[in-house]
Amino acid sequence: MTTPDFNRPSDFIRDIIKEDLRTGKNNSRVHTRFPPEPNGHLHIGHAKSICLNFGIAKDFNGLCNLRMDDTNPTKEEVEYVESIQQDVRWLGFDWQDRMYYASDYFERFYECALDLIRKGKAYVCDLSADKMREYRGTLTAPGKESPYRGRTVEENLDLFERMRAGEFPDGSRTLRAKIDMASGNINMRDPVMYRILHADHHRTGNKWCIYPMYDYAHCISDSIEGITHSICTLEFEDHRPLYDWFLDELKVECHPRQIEFARLNLSYTVMSKRKFIQLVEGGFVTGWDDPRMSTISGLRRRGYTPEAIRNFAERIGVAKRDSVVDIALLEYCIREDLNKTAPRVMAVLRPLKVVIINYPEDKTEEMDAVNNPEDPGMGTRKVPFSRVLYIEKDDFREDPPKQFFRLAPGREVRLRYAYFITCVHTVKDDKTGEVEELHCTYDPATRGGDAPGGRKVKATIHWVSADHAIDAEARLYDYLLTQPDPDDVEEGKDFRSIMNLNSLEILSGCKLERSLTGAKPGCKYQFERMGYFCVDTDSSGGRLVFNRTVSLKDTWAKVEKTLKK
Repeated sequence: MTTPDFNRPSDFIRDIIKEDLRTGKNNSRVHTRFPPEPNGHLHIGHAKSICLNFGIAKDFNGLCNLRMDDTNPTKEEVEYVESIQQDVRWLGFDWQDRMYYASDYFERFYECALDLIRKGKAYVCDLSADKMREYRGTLTAPGKESPYRGRTVEENLDLFERMRAGEFPDGSRTLRAKIDMASGNINMRDPVMYRILHADHHRTGNKWCIYPMYDYAHCISDSIEGITHSICTLEFEDHRPLYDWFLDELKVECHPRQIEFARLNLSYTVMSKRKFIQLVEGGFVTGWDDPRMSTISGLRRRGYTPEAIRNFAERIGVAKRDSVVDIALLEYCIREDLNKTAPRVMAVLRPLKVVIINYPEDKTEEMDAVNNPEDPGMGTRKVPFSRVLYIEKDDFREDPPKQFFRLAPGREVRLRYAYFITCVHTVKDDKTGEVEELHCTYDPATRGGDAPGGRKVKATIHWVSADHAIDAEARLYDYLLTQPDPDDVEEGKDFRSIMNLNSLEILSGCKLERSLTGAKPGCKYQFERMGYFCVDTDSSGGRLVFNRTVSLKDTWAKVEKTLKK
């Protein structure tokens, strides 16, 4: 066991924990948990919470549990349980033997409810959901007591046991805590603890037909597991008095401290399970792992790395106030990581044919190409060069504007790792007039990209040998939304009104260098000058599909540079 590093960069949560350790609170233990609901796939906001809870446990030689908050069987599936475990592991964290479910404690929750009834702190209520809402009051007006609030302990025990036995239909009765209908905190106005729900649970089957509410089950689960610091997002700040009330009334041995932090909001991004479901079911995306989604599975498929996401979580830190983080910072983090680890290759996404008319037809050369200039240990590779090549359409202009230094009629450019070439003729489509082919000459004295006598050119472009190229599909992704804030929409509309209908561009017929033959799903590369790409899971049977993870343009680096000045 190592000594906690009290000198590392801190935040207000770690400062609280340090003070607890200094005073010997919780017997100098630190025990956190990550408690997702298995009703959908995790997203980048959950990644922040995962990194925080597991990171704090690591920093202070503590423990962190993984617990499924599976108290609503109508929305939960085993698929989500498995995906959550996969995502947490992929991010680099291990809960060891501390995998729990709220459903593990259903009997305990029931016994605690009986205890509160016996103490006169809970009662069975027959109000409908609408009536209960009406009786609840407003932020400025107190609530009104339920006419069933005065039931005797015996009557409440009898009704609650019959609720468990399945005698009553869904929604006909609830168990409520008896607190204060005039409280300034609406969460304390006799909140519901149990509702009747005749639904099969993914773990307990049809054993139960009453299920606990989150506010009731969560605090007891924390206590049972010996959690010391219950870390959650700001929307639960007003729920903290209720968290404490339940644990105080039950007189538990372990009473965790709830601490709230600001949730992650990311520009141009959807960060809500409800909205994710609308996107999936509405056909706006192909599924939960669509690379345009901010789900962890979507980011993984797009080519993001766990290292980049952990670095992003550390950079944004932990705050007490909600704010919107610029998505450019997340993109900066993945560029920073892939720049060090991704091999460089040449890939032409929008091919334009080039014929080098003074190059022998039957000749092929092997050019030396650097795999990654950031890591000399990655070595070099051989890239074939021949008479017929492909270059990017955007690297040629028949009538070039100012500041365009790439290929044009009569202009010379450098081919990466190869030769200088000059465009001498264009071949056009007879009907459209579009340039279909370039005829160029090369200078044999410039092999390797250097000219004798120090002759200079203003542009270097990438290329692929036509005889050795492999075909692929490239998927170019843009932001899912056209505006930074998904809630900033016209009155009467929702976030779907600002969907980016051009968030995906599919390019077929891309030409890639032969070193990418047989590339496996998940492999990551930098396509020189084009961006970082990842082999998609749709690749199979010789078909190669690449997702663009991120472009090479780095707006966040420019922002940081400006701030430093």
